[in-house]
Amino acid sequence: MSTLYGIPNCSTVKKARAWLDSHAQPVTFHDFKKAGLTRADVERWLEQQPLSVLINRKGTTWRALDEAQKAAADERDSAIELMLARPSLIKRPVLEHGGRVLVGFDETVYAGVFA
Repeated sequence: MSTLYGIPNCSTVKKARAWLDSHAQPVTFHDFKKAGLTRADVERWLEQQPLSVLINRKGTTWRALDEAQKAAADERDSAIELMLARPSLIKRPVLEHGGRVLVGFDETVYAGVFA
C-alpha cells in the first residue's frame, strides 16, 4: 500500500490525490499537520531524497524562519528537527510507493511509477 503525506488543503497535494484517484491507485493519506511525523519518517525520506529537495524553501513557512533557523536547515540533524517542528517546511506531497520516495507532484513521474 502506498502512503501520500501532506496537508489536505495544499493545491499540489489535491492534484496528486486527484491523479491517484482517477488512475485507481489506492493510497493511504497521512495529514502530517494533524497526525504528525516521526523522525524515522523523515530519515527514511532522506535516504532517497536530499535536504535540498525535501525542504520547501519557497513557501511562507521558510520565509518566516530567522537566519539561524535557515542556516540550521543545511545540516541534516537540525533540518530534521525543523521539519518535525514545522511540517509545512516539507515540500508536498511526499509519496511512498514500492520502496520509493517521491517529493512533489509530476504527472509524468507518477505515470511512470504506477505504469
